[in-house]
Amino acid sequence: MRVVTIVSLAASAVLGLGALFVAKIALPNASSAARSPTRVEAVGEPLVVASRAIKYGEKLDAGMLKIIKVPANAVPEGAFTTVAQALAADRGGAPVVLTPIADREALLPTKLSGPGARPSVAAEVSEGMRAYTLKVNDASGVGGHALPGDHVDVVLMRDLTPTGEQRNFISYVVVQNARVLGIDLNADPTSNKPATPNTATIEVTVEDSQKLSIASTLGQLSLALRRNGAAEMAKAPPLRTADFLSGGARSSGGRGPAGPRSPGQVHSAILIIEGEATKRAKVVKSAAAAAPAPAQAAPTS
Repeated sequence: MRVVTIVSLAASAVLGLGALFVAKIALPNASSAARSPTRVEAVGEPLVVASRAIKYGEKLDAGMLKIIKVPANAVPEGAFTTVAQALAADRGGAPVVLTPIADREALLPTKLSGPGARPSVAAEVSEGMRAYTLKVNDASGVGGHALPGDHVDVVLMRDLTPTGEQRNFISYVVVQNARVLGIDLNADPTSNKPATPNTATIEVTVEDSQKLSIASTLGQLSLALRRNGAAEMAKAPPLRTADFLSGGARSSGGRGPAGPRSPGQVHSAILIIEGEATKRAKVVKSAAAAAPAPAQAAPTS
């Protein structure tokens, strides 16, 4: 019996030592192996992202931001790597959000305000473009349905006979596919509340801003709202009152359809206006040349 008891005690001791080995060594190693993928995911470059959705016009603070680790090739160009950098993006001060930022979206300098810490239309103007403001009303401003981010055409209507008994009008398309930057003081691209406008600020080239400056003194400017995504340049020669009343057919004395234009070329009202002045000058000159010369008096003896 003593031998059996001793063997049983020895076996129990061996089993106890085995259980202790498993508890102290094997189980921690298995736990470490299970956590290893998490540590692999945490390896990477730091990237500042939004910790929640941030609206247009909100001023940044540390509670809106957090840092995540991403692969080096997934870091956007110009992205912030520390919260302090993002909070000092506006000349050392906290910037204002110019474009709505989604939760966990990377913060980029182009989405934040520059000097002044305020939502600025200037920050929305594309490279090489200008912001030009037109005076509009509820009718010429498409009933207030043009919102920041939409695209419009600008149409000029001139009265060619302001003092005549029979009125004669002509209409030009001055600029096509101009992006709306703001309506009155509303520059929020997420705005969805139409309002009766007094002014409209659009994005144009330097040349188009010159055209609009002259066109605004010649007649009434109005906006034509374009369909979302429509970027084609329509062939739109000037339309006169006689053309409209005759069903769109050009009169024999009028100008014919415009020739083909390259994509992106905008119809120039300035050139058309100069052409009319030149044409009228030629007509006057031709009439003077065709008039019979005055008869000379016969010499007296």
